[in-house]
Amino acid sequence: MNLDIKLHKGDLPDEIKFSDKIAIDCEFTGLNVERDRLCLVQISNGKNDAHIIQLDKEKYNAPNLKSVLADKNINKLFHYARADLLFIKKYLNLNVENVDCTKIMSKIARSYSDKHGLKDLIKEFIGIDVSKQLQSSYFGGDLSDKQLKYCAQDVIYLHKIYHSLKNILKSENRISLYEKTIKFINLRVELDISSFKEDIWSH
Repeated sequence: MNLDIKLHKGDLPDEIKFSDKIAIDCEFTGLNVERDRLCLVQISNGKNDAHIIQLDKEKYNAPNLKSVLADKNINKLFHYARADLLFIKKYLNLNVENVDCTKIMSKIARSYSDKHGLKDLIKEFIGIDVSKQLQSSYFGGDLSDKQLKYCAQDVIYLHKIYHSLKNILKSENRISLYEKTIKFINLRVELDISSFKEDIWSH
């Protein structure tokens, strides 16, 4: 598969336009939002393309990227949106609207499996066994070609995975349950920001 990968420093160029449904992923230096930082934001139109924005760690001034993320008319597909939205809120200071999350979709749709990672979904719905070896590499400096390809694969398949999961949700009459659940995503991020990590519904 030929991938169209473009690396942008600091922000998206002015001339780039996206469709009304895009896939988004982020890379961090770790998973602790109080200690670790947001390094990259990847965006795909779902046509084997990936725009990788390497953010300026001193300023996080990315008006074009922020405009895309804040646009309520653009549907944003994430896998495990909770983590990405948390870092976006902390470092870019905005709430992302009109969000779908393939991890939540998978947990509601694929009750026949307990594996809901992106690697598992790519294997089932795309038929490719991708490597996640570079998941733990450092994304805060110069990026290798292998790292860029890894970042791209985290977004280029999300459109197809989303549609496959949506079909299962409809078939099993769970689409309404998912739609109600995903409305909670930004509130879940607010709870994370406020250090409520546990299940607040538990006894």
